Amino acid sequence: MSSAKLKILISNDDGVHAQGIHALADELRDMADVTIVAPDRNRSGASNSLTLEQPLRVSEIADKVYSVQGTPTDCVHFALNELMKDDLPDLVLSGINHGANLGDDVLYSGTVAAAMEGHFLGVQSVAFSLVGKVNFATAARVARKVVEQHIRRPIPTNRLLNINIPDLSNDDVKGTLVTRLGARHHAESMIKQQDPRGHDIYWLGPPGKEQDAGEGTDFYATEHGYISVTPLQVDLTAHESLRAMDNWLKEE
Repeated sequence: MSSAKLKILISNDDGVHAQGIHALADELRDMADVTIVAPDRNRSGASNSLTLEQPLRVSEIADKVYSVQGTPTDCVHFALNELMKDDLPDLVLSGINHGANLGDDVLYSGTVAAAMEGHFLGVQSVAFSLVGKVNFATAARVARKVVEQHIRRPIPTNRLLNINIPDLSNDDVKGTLVTRLGARHHAESMIKQQDPRGHDIYWLGPPGKEQDAGEGTDFYATEHGYISVTPLQVDLTAHESLRAMDNWLKEE
């Protein structure tokens, strides 16, 4: 890679004031030119949603720290197509998320979605999540090592990387495993309550328990003290089903 200082865009879904995003930025500022563009509040679970029916309002709340009234995807879309369009970053990093993004969580995750938008727009992107809410320093050091490795040898794939770090001290992390996504059981039932006016309200139930969490999965790795690195592809086409679908449509 070029000897010029690396340019990194950082976003998240926990909001611009979240501990995780600032732990990540602080860890990298001595080695990179860091710009933060993140939602003005917690937007966890926003997935890949874009704001289409109202304008985005953006405020620079500190030097190269921008707060956006929008989703994580909005943030990265704005950063790459407007704020940094004449000097694109070398990397888009998302996180450090306050909690895991494992298995089918990635379908809902705003953290993964922010990185995915960077990937869509042609910038190598990585999502970082801490499987807990304590050891952000550990996760930040992991992110630094990933960036340092990328400088030495650029990530050898155009895939989006989803990295989950166990909530352990740096010395207690056992190593790194390349993993596949596991899977959960269906989420538990909705929780029905009433508001003070007697109207029914509903809360999403807690996530389902792990269903596919065996060796080789991201669940297994983090449960056993390892950092999980999962390359993700955006193409959702079930390629192995194309011929069968074509034959089915032709049947009379």
